[in-house]
Amino acid sequence: MPASANSIESNELVTDMYMRMMQVSLGQKNDQILASMLASRIAGIGAMPIRLGLNRSSYETMMQRHFPGVSLPDSYVQDASDDDLAQRMQEQDELRELLLAHRVDPSEEGEWMADIVVYGCMGGDHLWQDLGLWSRKDLSLLMQQNFQRLAEKNNKDMKWKKFLYKQLCAAEGIYVCRSPSCEVCPDYAACFAPED
Repeated sequence: MPASANSIESNELVTDMYMRMMQVSLGQKNDQILASMLASRIAGIGAMPIRLGLNRSSYETMMQRHFPGVSLPDSYVQDASDDDLAQRMQEQDELRELLLAHRVDPSEEGEWMADIVVYGCMGGDHLWQDLGLWSRKDLSLLMQQNFQRLAEKNNKDMKWKKFLYKQLCAAEGIYVCRSPSCEVCPDYAACFAPED
């Protein structure tokens, strides 16, 4: 199982679903990450929308590619609407463009992972928690495996959601920091403090 800095893995539903998916997984790079997110989502942990934000077709293709034969509870895969997500469409589009520009895999897998991270960014907690991951290390692995060039830019280990939004601001030429560098900023602890 992925490393964990909290007690998500002690949730029996989460561990059962995770193990069920990993037993049929095909050994691909995102199997553990996706299994932990899906298992957490089923248990109501995290802030991910239905199908991790993917459309039904992409979700079903992803499931067959990573966890063939696994079907999740109907209550999990039903459609849902979210007005807040619709109001933040421009923000989602900008985040998606940023991630797609840095994806390792140009296939639909890279698109799925970008979409999943975008929807995780819409939550109100740390990104790893909103995604339903079990630790920040899991998120760092997700970013390294799927968006390596972007992940390498986070060489000061800034919190991932703050880092992504800082990248968007920098691309627009918006610099709201009051200090010339992060190390001397009075908000340093807010951006770089432990997330656990």
